[in-house]
Amino acid sequence: MEVVIVPDAESGGELIAESMARLLRRKPDALLGVATGSTPLPVYQALTAKVRSGAVDVSRARIAQLDEYVGLPADHPESYRSVLRREVLEPLGIGMPAFLGPDGTAEDVPAACAAYDRSLAEAGGVDLQLLGIGTDGHIGFNEPCSSLASRTRIKTLTQQTRVDNARFFDGDIEQVPHHVITQGIGTILEARHLVLLATGEGKADAVAATVEGPVAAVCPASALQLHPHATVVVDEAAASKLKLAPYFRQTYADKPQWQGI
Repeated sequence: MEVVIVPDAESGGELIAESMARLLRRKPDALLGVATGSTPLPVYQALTAKVRSGAVDVSRARIAQLDEYVGLPADHPESYRSVLRREVLEPLGIGMPAFLGPDGTAEDVPAACAAYDRSLAEAGGVDLQLLGIGTDGHIGFNEPCSSLASRTRIKTLTQQTRVDNARFFDGDIEQVPHHVITQGIGTILEARHLVLLATGEGKADAVAATVEGPVAAVCPASALQLHPHATVVVDEAAASKLKLAPYFRQTYADKPQWQGI
């Protein structure tokens, strides 16, 4: 995989947004896979700025969701569908008809998971999937020891995850769902380009395990080593545990600028 070390989160956001813009110029109806959380916000802000300046046209772009709470109505303000509508779709001017996501309110959740996998395939597959990473190396809601061949499926949230997410539900853990639908690692690996963004010292151990450790289910993100086009973008703090950081800096500095990431 390619590792790119940037000065800060804003630089990482600009770099990834430019990669998305290049993709959209080449393939205007590209399917972009997006993630929630605070880490990817600089990417969406930078891409929005490019759209508003006329540097890229997203009128035919499509957006695919990485994960979703089970049981929350789609219009609940903390459903990931609502979050992505506020943070990605509306700023970019992309309508809901161009959005693909799993049905977290389905009576038959396993069937809804399988249906979402099919919908991604029928849409031609994800062209670029943006990922964040947890301090334990999880991607999506694929916690440690998730199968590296897993498909979109239902997962049970740990108590700690529910405690962490309670801040989005007025601090009330009882409002936080117990289950989520998440793209599996096998599903994620089918995207044509995987881009993982990590910022902050708290992610340094997970980044080192992902990039320089063995491929192992205990660090789900390490599965990116199996992908033919995976890019890990990290700020200085998140790169602080990388033994090969000088090598990564040199190879990226010497890379032809036209090649992008």
